[in-house]
Amino acid sequence: MRLMVSFSALFLSVILLQLSSGGVGPLDALSGVALGFSRSEIGMLGSAHFVGFFIGCWWAPRLMGSVGHSRAFAAFTASGAIGLLAHMLILDPYAWALMRIASGLCIAGCYTVIEGWMMAKLTNRTRGRVMGIYRIIDMGGSLVAQTLIGFLEPADYVSYNLLALMCCAALFPLSLTTSRQPAMPSAPRLRPMLAWACSPLAVAAVIVSALSGATFRMIGPLYGQDVGLAAEEIAGFLSVYILGGAVAQYPAGWLADKFDRRMVLIGISAAAIVSCIASIFTSGGFASVMVNAALFGFTTFPVYSIAAAHAHDFARSEERAELSAALLFFYALGAIAAPWTASQLIEAFGPPALFWMVAAGHVGLLAFGLYRMRARPTLDERTPYVYAPRTSFVIGRLLRRSRDKRDGTS
Repeated sequence: MRLMVSFSALFLSVILLQLSSGGVGPLDALSGVALGFSRSEIGMLGSAHFVGFFIGCWWAPRLMGSVGHSRAFAAFTASGAIGLLAHMLILDPYAWALMRIASGLCIAGCYTVIEGWMMAKLTNRTRGRVMGIYRIIDMGGSLVAQTLIGFLEPADYVSYNLLALMCCAALFPLSLTTSRQPAMPSAPRLRPMLAWACSPLAVAAVIVSALSGATFRMIGPLYGQDVGLAAEEIAGFLSVYILGGAVAQYPAGWLADKFDRRMVLIGISAAAIVSCIASIFTSGGFASVMVNAALFGFTTFPVYSIAAAHAHDFARSEERAELSAALLFFYALGAIAAPWTASQLIEAFGPPALFWMVAAGHVGLLAFGLYRMRARPTLDERTPYVYAPRTSFVIGRLLRRSRDKRDGTS
């Protein structure tokens, strides 16, 4: 209980960050439409966010080592607040792209600080319980953040000001905590080819995961508006997507631990293709759109965690943190390209193009999974399935002991 109390400041900062960052993507999409931005320009904003996210993942450990956790957190939070507040000062899509880079930098940097702080304080005995609570808080905050879209007026200073206030409020819990600031742990090296050496299928799967998740979160509001949803209905549309993904974690984990993970990925991809087809051909009413969004989240959300578990099956214990960083690197690459590509397709072919693109990605993943099953035999022993948040390079160290249960080291 004392440990949980000591982490309460970190958890409160996570909630406030999620409320701020989870609202800015959909709000930017709807604001861009209100201001007359083109679909490709709105997609560029989503891609710019992940450019900043990648920079933050790479730079944050080095900044923490130079100035400490609290000062680094303050610097990253300031960048996010500036990016939010500047939106209504310069109504230009390319200026907004720079502001979204600042927002992505804020999220990656702040999560790196929080997870680095947790990693320094956790022991093998407490790691599982604390990480379980952390995941619930993170996903719960993300779920609540989507509902903000129903209350925030697009292209309005007050809307961006409220998000900036929540971003600034995230400073208080961490900066005022009486817990001693931990020493800076060493950052994992970024070795992208380690992921490919462990599992080419896992690399392909995390890229497809980015194709699904980053596109839906950043471009989903455009799709919702094009099929006739009101702002509050778009909020529900995004929320049921995340809720569907949260519900999928347990059955996906059970299947991934019981059967060949390549077969599970193939099955999940087949289900994702079905959900995309359902979204393309049954988007005629509010109820069908909501059901399709929940089904889409259910079939696409677990892909990253299953892919990560499959890659870790072939990694040594000392490689786990660097492997997690490498997988996140490939996710970020996919997430940078996906929103802009989806917006281009929507502009050229209409709203269904969003799901045609995701379906094509999963067709490729399904085919590659069948090919890889012929290249390597099934493992008799596997690492435990772990829900892997796409937050920072440090997350690999936090999850390492959970992965090592197979080796008897925890």
